[in-house]
Amino acid sequence: MADIHATAVVDPRARVAPDVVIGPYCIVGPEVELDVGVRLASHVVIGGRTRIGEGTQIFPFACVGLRPQDLKYHGEASELVIGRENTIREYVTINPGTAGGGMITRIGDRCLFMVGVHVAHDCIIGDNVVMANNATLAGHVRVGDFVVLGGLSAVHQFVRIGKHAMVGGMSGVEHDVIPYGSVAGDRAHLSGLNIVGLKRRGFKRDEIHTLRNAYRLLFAREGTMTERLEDVTNLFRGPGPVSDIIEFIQAETSRAICQPRDGFDG
Repeated sequence: MADIHATAVVDPRARVAPDVVIGPYCIVGPEVELDVGVRLASHVVIGGRTRIGEGTQIFPFACVGLRPQDLKYHGEASELVIGRENTIREYVTINPGTAGGGMITRIGDRCLFMVGVHVAHDCIIGDNVVMANNATLAGHVRVGDFVVLGGLSAVHQFVRIGKHAMVGGMSGVEHDVIPYGSVAGDRAHLSGLNIVGLKRRGFKRDEIHTLRNAYRLLFAREGTMTERLEDVTNLFRGPGPVSDIIEFIQAETSRAICQPRDGFDG
């Protein structure tokens, strides 16, 4: 049976796996599902239609799955789905989806959400994402695998952040961030590639060299973005990191692509 502290309030309709641990003063709502190995430390509140995957740990005073902070939400049966082996630290808030955003907020596996992180309604977050203390996502944000968001950073609604990108601390991100990119600033600008992250994750030297060449061409001062994108597409054919950037830029979006400040920033 699950290990549920005597002071915890767990609705009998909640689906709780046998080895789940629920600590003191936690509250678990009727439509919550806690998978194998989930650990709630203490004072955790989980509500709404929320599914939490195997091995996820949630620390004190986190509030997960409650009503979105969106005036357009009118009680629709939206969901929050959290994957496996995530770490959700103190005072984190994560909201479910809304009718205007596909009815779901989804988080992948092995993510780390540090103290005070906020994930708003209808966000889609990949695997192995790190959000440092007090990083904030507005509604409808898309975050790719292995992204790192620095402390106190804030991402505007509907922004996309490509995989393996890095967002510097205290940055305000208003525009889409290319995969493998690094952005920083009060109003974030593209400051180059996330070279440190790429090396840490085992990208080969020739892959990084190719990415650098493509980046320099793509964000050069000469020509238009459309012209430079066509040149990069012709020069760097085939699957790989450069193709990821090309597809990201070509995809439909409501936000502009984050650019280097004052032109090229190599």
